[in-house]
This record gives sequence, C-alpha cells and structure tokens, in this order.
Amino acid sequence: MDTIPFEHGLLLASALFALGLVGVTTRRNIVFVLMSLEIMLNATGLVFVVGSSKWGHADGQIMFLMILTLAAAEVAVGLALIIQLYRRFKTVDIDVLSQLKG
Repeated sequence: MDTIPFEHGLLLASALFALGLVGVTTRRNIVFVLMSLEIMLNATGLVFVVGSSKWGHADGQIMFLMILTLAAAEVAVGLALIIQLYRRFKTVDIDVLSQLKG
C-alpha cells in the first residue's frame, strides 16, 4: 500500500492551519472561533502523524493522541464558558462581550 507523500501531508496541514487562523481572526462568533481553534489543533496533530509516518516512529502518533485529549478538554471548557456567557449576556459576539465592564 502506498503512503501519502510527506510534502502533500504538510501542504494539507498548512492549509488547514491557515484556514483555522483565518477563522480565528475574522469571525466574531465565539463558537466559530472555538471551531477554528480546533481546526488549528488538528492541523498540528496532522503534522505529527505525517512526520511519524515518514520517519517510522510512533512518537508522532502519541503526540497526536495528546493533542486530541487537549482539544477535547479545551472544547469542554470552552463550550461551558460559552453557555454561561450566553445565559448571562444573551450574546456570543466577541465585539459585544469585549465592551462589557464589571
């Protein structure tokens, strides 16, 4: 079975990371920002998996599992905070929430 070339994996990972970075910088909805952060984390995990596939080590796959657990914890905490912000302020817009004082 042929494997995906190393350069193609890195190209896909950088495209995913750039897509996530654009989402973080341009979106105003906190849910979409959180999803964009998840895309960025998965792109870094893909780099580890592609690298471990190229050099034949399992270290990259282990790092991907660690990134996956970190992403799951981030989503759990992030969504809990978003739910509480929505219940209190009735909005999830970053611009509106950044203007609140006190």
